[in-house]
Amino acid sequence: MLLCLFFSLSLFSTFIDNGSAGITSAFVRTQFPSVDIPLENEVLSVPNGYNAPQQVHITQGDYDGEAVIISWVTADEPGSSEVRYGLSEGKYDVTVEGTLNNYTFYKYESGYIHQCLVTGLQYDTKYYYEIGKGDSARNFWFETPPKVDPDASYKFGIIGDLGQTYNSLSTLQHYMASGAKSVLFVGDLSYADRYQYNDVGVRWDTFGRLVEQSTAYQPWIWSAGNHEIEYFPYMGEVVPFRSFLSRYPTPYRASKSSNPLWYAIRRASAHIIVLSSYSPFVKYTPQWHWLKQEFKKVNREKTPWLIVLMHVPIYNSNEAHFMEGESMRSSYERWFVKYKVDVIFAGHVHAYERSYRISNIHYNVSGGDAYPVPDKKAPIYITVGDGGNSEGLASKFRDPQPEYSAFREASYGHSTLDIKNRTHAIYHWNRNDDGNNITTDSFTLHNQYWGSGLRRRKLNKNHLNSVISERPFTARF
Repeated sequence: MLLCLFFSLSLFSTFIDNGSAGITSAFVRTQFPSVDIPLENEVLSVPNGYNAPQQVHITQGDYDGEAVIISWVTADEPGSSEVRYGLSEGKYDVTVEGTLNNYTFYKYESGYIHQCLVTGLQYDTKYYYEIGKGDSARNFWFETPPKVDPDASYKFGIIGDLGQTYNSLSTLQHYMASGAKSVLFVGDLSYADRYQYNDVGVRWDTFGRLVEQSTAYQPWIWSAGNHEIEYFPYMGEVVPFRSFLSRYPTPYRASKSSNPLWYAIRRASAHIIVLSSYSPFVKYTPQWHWLKQEFKKVNREKTPWLIVLMHVPIYNSNEAHFMEGESMRSSYERWFVKYKVDVIFAGHVHAYERSYRISNIHYNVSGGDAYPVPDKKAPIYITVGDGGNSEGLASKFRDPQPEYSAFREASYGHSTLDIKNRTHAIYHWNRNDDGNNITTDSFTLHNQYWGSGLRRRKLNKNHLNSVISERPFTARF
């Protein structure tokens, strides 16, 4: 009895050491329109000019950040697939030719989808680019990341389950004011699958025009969610992910992946792994084989921050989608702990939640700990499926709050991860409080690799040696 009491107190104190005791926010937001923005609203409008490029978006185009994929749609005719770019606004020294495709969904025929890979870019540089021809040409810009380096600072935004409601617009605009340089998107983009027949395609178009105000200027790192599957036998549409894969390319080949739905990139000081919750992932599947090899390629000396994106959360204390991530947890959690993943971002649940560092890798049905336990080698799990879609918030949390849950709230918002150096990053979750941007949950994230005692001593020793070697010699007697 005393032993059990001692264990319980130790467990509780460990959670306290990880942060404050778990909090369920008492905040209750007032109603804000949770309906899709009407088609005639100006934020969904088609740009001026015949066959003008629209739905412009960019993503990283290679493994290390020296390339981008620029995508756009022309509605009236194929037009040009050229991207003209340079280092000065209005002066485009280089022209690259892209590719062209389109697709049908039921009786909807997409516009002409252009995708252009721009390679050989300089790090930490602002580029200006132009697409389209004549009076319909449009001009944008983007910035490349710093060179891959362990102390490269960089600020990511994290958004999930966005949709195209007034709440979605609020999230998007607040994110754009955050100063973040690119978005880690954790699935469920347009929610076009909530429509039927030709309206599915129409709502993919409106989503692309809505988010263009950000996606045309900085890369969004895409992952797919359940609303991208679009399996509709009653319409004769049984090929999963057709719209998503046609419109949103990923640099999967750069990380030796066999499928665009799972891949990896390195950006600044971060190694980012994107997983697909709705593709086969158990042992011996292509995704499993690929992830096993990708983890071996991670070099924490060059990219100390290891981040994983997925759609379905592994740890979730909301009634919505509870336990849906259990099969992926049992498949991959041991790897997440072994390779000391820093943080795992997921969506799917339309609320916000952050965990402590915990794991359940010792439970094997016939023995081991039956509950998650504190584990300093484990990731922090963060659910940000709160972008603002028309399905509304998941407001019913399980009671009592599990010991692994640090903070949870049913509100719309976005997150930022501001990497400062190889050891520390600052994380914020920003609530959209009826149109206001409010930092509600924040903490300092300590790097799992360089934050350990051994690595910290090594870092301090190397830093001291560099300071001594750079200091001019002065004789002392």
